[in-house]
Amino acid sequence: MEPELLLLDEPFSALDYQTRLSVCDDISLMIKSTHKTAILITHDLSEAISMADRIIVLSARPGSMRKILPITFENAQTPLNRRNAPEFPSYFNQLWKELKKS
Repeated sequence: MEPELLLLDEPFSALDYQTRLSVCDDISLMIKSTHKTAILITHDLSEAISMADRIIVLSARPGSMRKILPITFENAQTPLNRRNAPEFPSYFNQLWKELKKS
């Protein structure tokens, strides 16, 4: 099978932190090298920011799209490198503020 769309629902939640970071980099590389589209469902803000090229923030029930936050990094290409990039804290703060809105 060669799916064009990958649905990843909390794929790293059962992993310890170190393994999560490593597997996250591996999955990201596979997605990019195969030119697949992936939808990642996560409650981990850092994971979302480090993996995504855009984040869709959903409302509480019933779920609807509240905001789409485009994510771009100048030089950091892997999720682990993105976590250490200067843009990361700004994205984290924007996302956190959006989630805190009622």
